Amino acid sequence: MSRTEPPPPGHSANTPALRLMNLALHGLFFTLLGVLVARGVVDGGLGPGGLVTAAALAGVYAAGGVVERIRTTRLWAGLWLAAVVLLWVGLTLQHPEFCYLAFPLYFVCLHLMPVRLAVPAVLGLTAIVVAAQAGTDGGLTTAKILGPLAGAAVALLTAYGYAALYRESRERQRLIDDLVRTRDELAATQREAGRLAERQRLAREIHDTLAQGLSSIVLLARSADAALPADPAAAAERIREVGQTASANLAEARRFVEALTPPALDDATLAEALRRLAAGPGAAFHLDGEPYPLPVEAEVALLRLTQEALANAVRHAQAGRIAVTLTYLDDEVTLDVFDDGVGFDPAAPAPGSFGLHGMRERIAALGGSLTVESTPGEGTAVAVSLPLRVLTEAGAR
Repeated sequence: MSRTEPPPPGHSANTPALRLMNLALHGLFFTLLGVLVARGVVDGGLGPGGLVTAAALAGVYAAGGVVERIRTTRLWAGLWLAAVVLLWVGLTLQHPEFCYLAFPLYFVCLHLMPVRLAVPAVLGLTAIVVAAQAGTDGGLTTAKILGPLAGAAVALLTAYGYAALYRESRERQRLIDDLVRTRDELAATQREAGRLAERQRLAREIHDTLAQGLSSIVLLARSADAALPADPAAAAERIREVGQTASANLAEARRFVEALTPPALDDATLAEALRRLAAGPGAAFHLDGEPYPLPVEAEVALLRLTQEALANAVRHAQAGRIAVTLTYLDDEVTLDVFDDGVGFDPAAPAPGSFGLHGMRERIAALGGSLTVESTPGEGTAVAVSLPLRVLTEAGAR
């Protein structure tokens, strides 16, 4: 229902400005009523009947602010307004000076009634004021007509401004609610993205550390079993290697759960860590260029990629020779891992293989590129390029 007034009964103004305007309106009513009653008592023009009517008017008007049913039910609000107006009419017809209470009553009518009823009600109150003024000394004059009409016009214009202020406040509150809801949805999305990123990180770490370590332990255990009982010394050496590999993987597991730097990089540079990885039979490490610091994320990615490539070369490619080359250029860092194994078709990875996918994700997250070249029977070459500019920007963030 279209209204000139702000909120209907039960819907209080929701901004300090609107609440202040409501308080000012009620304060105006009681102030005028108190002044008029005091004046009537002092000059003796307000008899006992008038005092009782004025007291009843004050009590009924005050009930509108404290009785919950009046504030929340439209029917009761209408009955309350009718009672206030009737008491005021009776008081004004007996004592015309109380017609000044019409001004705050204009706003009450405009507040509680729809436009089609509020405007006629205001005009009706104005007519009562004019009629009451006609009974005063000097009779009806132009000033006594224009004064109430001007008051009614001011009340109507103020009410329309009040309604516009309320609509603007309500629209602003709606926008704020939308922003808060959007912010909460965005926060939930960011939390979910964080959880997914952490799951991917753990999946890569598990594959690159625990899975590779466990595979090595299985191969070493089989080698030790094959060496027994013919070669106890070789079997004992394999068992020691099993223990070392298990200890290293345990340290890796503890460290990546805590999201810290891999143990291999704790006390060594990237080049030294890669040299240690390529210290096995048939493997060789080459360093080209002058090393310079890289972000931890880049060093971890290159370390993990080398681990994955070496493990694949030994376990799947059955390589006899493996070459790892780390190159520091002016504008990028490159890593190349070549083996002379059986090779494979990169376009048709083995079912369930996570390694190649994980390597690509790691390098892509750093703004680099990964290329895998392989042909069945001709070995495999893995090449990684990390632009220095992208790495510098990532480190700054």
